Amino acid sequence: MISQSALSVIRETLPVVGASIGEITPIFYSRMFAARPDLERDLFNRGNQAQGEQQKALAGAIAAYATLLVSDDAPNIDAMMSRISNKHASLGITEDQYAIVYEHLFAAIAEVLGDAATSDVVDAWTAVYWDMADSLIRAEKGLYARFQVDPGDVWRELVVVARTQQSPTTVSLELAREDGAALPEAQPGQYLSVQVALPDGAQQIRQYSLTRTSNRTSWAVTIKAEPGRAESGVPAGEVSNFIHDNVFEGDTLRCSLPYGDLVVEESDEPLLLVSAGIGCTPIIGALNHLVQAESTRPVTVLHADQSMASHAHRQEMAELVNQLPGAQMHHWYEQLGARPATDTVHEGFINLAEVGVDLRAQVYLCGPPPFMNAVRRGLGELDVPAGNVHFEVFGPDTWSAAAEPVSA
Repeated sequence: MISQSALSVIRETLPVVGASIGEITPIFYSRMFAARPDLERDLFNRGNQAQGEQQKALAGAIAAYATLLVSDDAPNIDAMMSRISNKHASLGITEDQYAIVYEHLFAAIAEVLGDAATSDVVDAWTAVYWDMADSLIRAEKGLYARFQVDPGDVWRELVVVARTQQSPTTVSLELAREDGAALPEAQPGQYLSVQVALPDGAQQIRQYSLTRTSNRTSWAVTIKAEPGRAESGVPAGEVSNFIHDNVFEGDTLRCSLPYGDLVVEESDEPLLLVSAGIGCTPIIGALNHLVQAESTRPVTVLHADQSMASHAHRQEMAELVNQLPGAQMHHWYEQLGARPATDTVHEGFINLAEVGVDLRAQVYLCGPPPFMNAVRRGLGELDVPAGNVHFEVFGPDTWSAAAEPVSA
């Protein structure tokens, strides 16, 4: 429990610390990686570090948590905390690592704030950090306990039993245990962390959604080889391109136990499943589950992509929707080519006004942040309750707490 005096200090200093945290976090990461280069090499996403995305995520999480403690009208951050704890569990994060973060984060705070970092200020923000850390540690212990494993013991060697080209830049891998034994139970919408050894010796980790969880003898994931964008300083995906070019049938991959909280809850409420690009993968997982359960729920599936050729799982998605008696599907493609638009295949960007959105629907949303912002804005304009909207962020969660709408 944080004392009232500490909360008063947080309330008074939140504007200053909040304004400085974007400067604090790069210094923190620089200090931590200098002391522990293994963390940058084998745990943190080097691509996100190069772009500054991870720094933004950490800054946003700490600021949101502090705001929650001192403000009556702060946004609810339960969903953010759940996403963080699931991500940490999939990486095998353990309690002792929070002390490493604390050491270097507070050294960075002292460096940036200078004389303003009095003992009262440092003590108050220390209390915020450990309150947030303790909450995450408790949640992560619970996630480990679900599989009856010790904290951090999440890694397993799985063999690739099948590889399927889904589009020019995406491949699906079917994964199984080498001994053929049953896999742990996974839920539709969850993901695996995958760690690969890159040519420079780094052991980099990425998360990939499970597209099929009903078969306990194998799991399936789909991986897009992420291209670089030199004009915006975005490097090509290290892990995705390595897997795309080098991992085939018979190879093994080091995979985590399944985690993630974008899980479709059992109910009779209408479902609205919305995705763009490779964000279709957790939606495919949900559709596979609904088909296996012989669900009669009303389901509307909306997907946006660059073209039909780039749409991974296009045929599978259509076949799954056709097996659900209460389902319908719409596509939006930026480029339709020579094909004409139809009542369900549209050209351009996703437009919720072109479909009938049930305001009672539980919405599951996954795709690039600008796309999700645009869809969330559209759902708000239709008065879909914010509590009905569930989403998965591919990459650092930099936008969910207070993102500004961005055109798709």
